[in-house]
Amino acid sequence: MSRRDDILIVDGYNIIGAWPMLAVLKDTELEEARDKLLDMLADYQGFSGRKVYVVFDAHQVPGLGASYSQHKLTVVYTKEKETADECIERLVTELFSRRTNIYVATSDLVEQHVIFGRGALRVSARELLIEVKHNRHVMEQRLKEEKRTKRNSLEGIVSPEVRSQLEKWRRGDL
Repeated sequence: MSRRDDILIVDGYNIIGAWPMLAVLKDTELEEARDKLLDMLADYQGFSGRKVYVVFDAHQVPGLGASYSQHKLTVVYTKEKETADECIERLVTELFSRRTNIYVATSDLVEQHVIFGRGALRVSARELLIEVKHNRHVMEQRLKEEKRTKRNSLEGIVSPEVRSQLEKWRRGDL
């Protein structure tokens, strides 16, 4: 994925099942696995600048079909009797533009072929995990570097006269 104005649509439960650290949680703490995925994708979106949609399959839960924003991510629960694949296909069609690349993160091979036919590009769960981890590493390195090089200095904040006065006080010249 290359441009900041690109869109990433994530098949939520597919990614949860494919990422080892989330797959462990899904059987006992599904809500925690969802929250952890959303946190990781929010960091990814913040760092990459790409708009991220996360689709969760709720076709067996009556009355759903909600869409809301969490951590500036767009989280979509499918409508009643709608699968995540159908919702993703609909989103690809709605969001398609010549100026924007749409990527769909799923390891579902059939879904990859369908969305590719609609003009989207695919990202496997493994590829997305590698990119999320890489972005996290780069972000942490930048923060360390910034912390190391940033001085807690009054230069640029106070006038030269005030700095001179403070320096005299520090030396005990007053």
